[in-house]
Amino acid sequence: MNKRLFVLLVILMSLSLIGIIFVQGYWIKTSVEDKEEQFSNSVSIVLDKVTDKITRRERNDYFDRYVNIKDSVGDLKSANLKNFFFIDQDINSDEIHFYSHGILEEEYNIASTFFDSGSGDDTTTIKNYTSKRFKATFKEDLGFDGRQSRFTPIEKVEKIGGLSSMEISAFEDMFSEFAKRVPIHERVSKQEIELLLERELNNRNINTAYEYGISSKGLPTAVKSRKYSFRKSTPYKSAIFKDAEENSNYTLMITFPKKKTFLIRSILGMAVLSLLFTLVIIVAYSSAIYQLIKQKQISEIKSDFINNMTHEFKTPIATINLAVEAIKNPQVLEDKERVLRYLQMIRDENKRMHAQVENVLRISKLEKNQLDISKDRVDVHDIIQDAIAHVELIVADSGGYIETHLNAARKDVLANEMHFINVIVNILDNAIKYSPEAPKIDIYTEEVKNNIIIEIRDQGAGMSKAVL
Repeated sequence: MNKRLFVLLVILMSLSLIGIIFVQGYWIKTSVEDKEEQFSNSVSIVLDKVTDKITRRERNDYFDRYVNIKDSVGDLKSANLKNFFFIDQDINSDEIHFYSHGILEEEYNIASTFFDSGSGDDTTTIKNYTSKRFKATFKEDLGFDGRQSRFTPIEKVEKIGGLSSMEISAFEDMFSEFAKRVPIHERVSKQEIELLLERELNNRNINTAYEYGISSKGLPTAVKSRKYSFRKSTPYKSAIFKDAEENSNYTLMITFPKKKTFLIRSILGMAVLSLLFTLVIIVAYSSAIYQLIKQKQISEIKSDFINNMTHEFKTPIATINLAVEAIKNPQVLEDKERVLRYLQMIRDENKRMHAQVENVLRISKLEKNQLDISKDRVDVHDIIQDAIAHVELIVADSGGYIETHLNAARKDVLANEMHFINVIVNILDNAIKYSPEAPKIDIYTEEVKNNIIIEIRDQGAGMSKAVL
């Protein structure tokens, strides 16, 4: 794989992973915000319902007490009936419509124990209103002589009952003025507030601890839960006991000490799944990157092996060819020692080629993590001499020479003998190949502190750092 393509692929995968993590974080943050907004709306509805129920309960209690007292102990002081009439005649149909609306005003004297008038009187006068409505439609008929007429009723409706909505509103205004004088702890109890709050919160699936309190004109009152801490800036509040103009001196406030825990718990399941899937993606990404890097390294090793294979096989093949040609020489055939030496060279190079075949098998095991390069203590100078023996016939055939200057006092190193020899042989082979004339090669060794330096000099053009 091309290096640039590999880097680009890693960058794109990394950006994708970062994007996924960012999206998951943004989703969790948005979910918490949505849950918090939904929570606030639900609490506002709960407070409105609770305050409305408490207000209506107080008004109904007052009205029931008023009716009971009036009916049981009240004395009628005076009565006043007011009637309103309206007549409308339809010329086309000869129908006459008659409307009547009467209001009966009754005054009662009741004991002052119900109302604290503050005047010191034993009795208090209250008024009761009753509405009476009458509606009739008449048809005008002529007599037998054609002159006398009479009115025949064709519809008549009469209603006697309570007050209209407008009249009830007047009663409520009167009640509001009276109720303002009653202390808040006498108008509503803690038990009632807790019962209504518990019921409405459960209906809205808000199952978390809460504290409540009622303030009067921004100041705390005695009506509050045991752990409630008064705060003017609480976001959850609703006016209670409002008058006709929607004004009130009292405010019901509620706080939730564990609100954040409740909100997080509400999305915990989806958040955990999201984080789990993200973790799986991260693990898969890391594994993919690791495998890509590993495959790239293996690919580079194989590429280097293929590129160097010509050196690994070319040198022993060339040495074997030269040895065979030398043996064919009649003069060499007569020299038994030279023939044996050339045969030994052929045997050694054959062993070397066999070792290269073993290297091919080792390279094939790279993907299975089975490659194990053993290292032993070897003599650097012996390694150099063995490497020279592999190429000396080629150097001699080219009319060149190899001189050694082995000055290192310390000679032992930890290395793999076969690979170390191949490294030296490859360097010498390049020195022979790229020498413009007969190869002139000098090999130096020296010890610098705890290191052994091997220096090989030749007459070639050399290689740049970029190539190396």
